[in-house]
Amino acid sequence: MSDTTVHLALPFIMAAQAQKHVTHNEALRVLDGVVQLSVKDRDLAAPPGSPADGDRYIVGSGATGAWAGWDLNVALWSDGAWLRLPPRAGWLAWIEDESLLLAFNGSSWIDTTPDALQNLALPGVGTTADASNPFSAKLNAALWTAKSIAEGGTGDLFYTMNKEAAGRDLGLTLQTGYVTKALVGLFGSDRFRLAVSEDGSVFFDGLIVDNANGIVDQPRLPRFKGYTNYDNYVAVDTWTRIAINNTEYNDQGAFDAANNRFVAPVAGTYLFGAMLLYKVNSSTTARMRGRLVLNTSTEIRGSFGEISGAHASEATALWLQTMTPLAQGDTVELQGTFRVADGYFAADHTSLWGCKVG
Repeated sequence: MSDTTVHLALPFIMAAQAQKHVTHNEALRVLDGVVQLSVKDRDLAAPPGSPADGDRYIVGSGATGAWAGWDLNVALWSDGAWLRLPPRAGWLAWIEDESLLLAFNGSSWIDTTPDALQNLALPGVGTTADASNPFSAKLNAALWTAKSIAEGGTGDLFYTMNKEAAGRDLGLTLQTGYVTKALVGLFGSDRFRLAVSEDGSVFFDGLIVDNANGIVDQPRLPRFKGYTNYDNYVAVDTWTRIAINNTEYNDQGAFDAANNRFVAPVAGTYLFGAMLLYKVNSSTTARMRGRLVLNTSTEIRGSFGEISGAHASEATALWLQTMTPLAQGDTVELQGTFRVADGYFAADHTSLWGCKVG
């Protein structure tokens, strides 16, 4: 039977032993020195000059004096003498002068931070990580700030994300209730994309920047070009909606060809242009006029024009252009009239176009 305990080597009180209190007090002294271990320093190789009772140190390498041969052991000053406490694997020690927690691995004291945070499989902050999200955090705010020059840094801060190849995906997923509403990044190519979704399954590209040349595309931008496919007769002094009833292109279906008007799909600033081509009916002194009209009744400022001189049939043209803010659902139509003699607005060339610019 051993006369000491297995882990801390505390002395047992043996049968018929004299001076039992000495053995008991020795065991208490070791317990007092080891339990909740906190040492003042871990770098000293020689004992300090004036230790206080209960002071503890992890002895540094190359120990000398009373600590000779005690490298990496715990030295306890008790009752006017140094007591050697050999550490065992698993001991933890708080280093007071460094505010650092160390662990003994059987051969050396190692930092529990930050080295122990390397190559973790499933770190979770405020939540539990899993195989799909091996790093997970549940919090209300996060801050990344640059290490300043005064602190030995550069003052810069870069957050780098990398994908294996151009055909792979790299980006940020923005969700509401765990349903994806937006994607920002490089998806399936190295072009920068911003895509949005209502249901998390069907996505629309709102912005694409070509990484080869920097050209920006807005695939969902409302834009159209429409024209009339027949000669529109218009009387004198009668503002008449021109039947822009066909489109060359009509992104997002914003132009309503059935009703000869543009309908704003979203609020914003829009740029419009139009061309009215004259076709004679009875006189070439017709004084052709044109304008763009908001919601069937309000002339859009800056869109009015007139040809005052002599007209040449299917040659004289009036160009209009203006920019205006629209609310969702607002309509814009092209109107024309003649101030002196009636006439036609010619097929195929009389046209209206526009797009959202802001």
